[in-house]
Amino acid sequence: MPERVPRGTMAAMNGEPNRLVVVALGGNALLRRGEQLDVDVQRANVETAVEAIAALARDHDLVVTHGNGPQVGLLALQGEAYAPTAPYPLDVLGAESEGMIGYLLDQELTNRLNGRQVATLLTQVIVDAGDPAFARPDKFIGPVYDDALAHRLAQERGWAVKSDGRHWRRVVPSPEPVAIVELSTIRLLVDTGVLVVCAGGGGIPVAVGRDGRLRGVEAVVDKDRAAALLAEGLGAQALLLLTDVPAVELDGRPLADVTAAELRTHAFAPGSMGPKVDAACRFVERTNGFAGIGRLADAAAILRGERGTRVRP
Repeated sequence: MPERVPRGTMAAMNGEPNRLVVVALGGNALLRRGEQLDVDVQRANVETAVEAIAALARDHDLVVTHGNGPQVGLLALQGEAYAPTAPYPLDVLGAESEGMIGYLLDQELTNRLNGRQVATLLTQVIVDAGDPAFARPDKFIGPVYDDALAHRLAQERGWAVKSDGRHWRRVVPSPEPVAIVELSTIRLLVDTGVLVVCAGGGGIPVAVGRDGRLRGVEAVVDKDRAAALLAEGLGAQALLLLTDVPAVELDGRPLADVTAAELRTHAFAPGSMGPKVDAACRFVERTNGFAGIGRLADAAAILRGERGTRVRP
């Protein structure tokens, strides 16, 4: 097994002390639009993602989170194919996808980062059971469908569906993340030099009952907002929201250095860039830290301030 590397002992970049960086991988890290959900495809995409992460891990402490929309949708469809058992709820499917995707990332990170300890942690994220989002499902999950198939599935399975570009997808409630149950455990691991993969897909959505017990809820927490909450809770100095576009665009013009206040004056697509912009602004406003949005391959350059959209206080 690799030897543990205590936090703070890695080489510094440009003479600066290493920082704690939360890296949020968009869905393209595992699956690009139109690709099959085969495990070999996802493994190949994970290799590409980890190549970018490895450049950051040489100089900084990292916590990695990721999307899981297509995987949750696939698990739901596979579960419904087995008639004797009722389909599993979304919190259980979220836990399954966290384990599956976390395993792929964990293994490749361990293979690539010689000497670094890596751990994947199932992560529960508390939401308010009274959140109005439960009455307005709008979070895309699962694969894309054509119009006819989407509406047939909606009728057969009681789904809500919504157009996503030229296609249709299932939508589910997306309540606000309130707290991360395993935050202190994640912090403990980070403080001993472990690279942690956690809060995948926004984490497993749970609510606190009147008896004080945690129970899963039928919802999906937005992964970018969960990443912002995670970064804030850990006291991270930077949050990177990595996707498949080079920067946030406004009227066709890429934004480079911008303040959170400036971004708040504009509207962005709610199903794609909107949550990332909101998450970046939340983190910067609450911590005075640095947030970056851009391409996965540009991760190190975004952190250096050379690429992507850099959001500052």
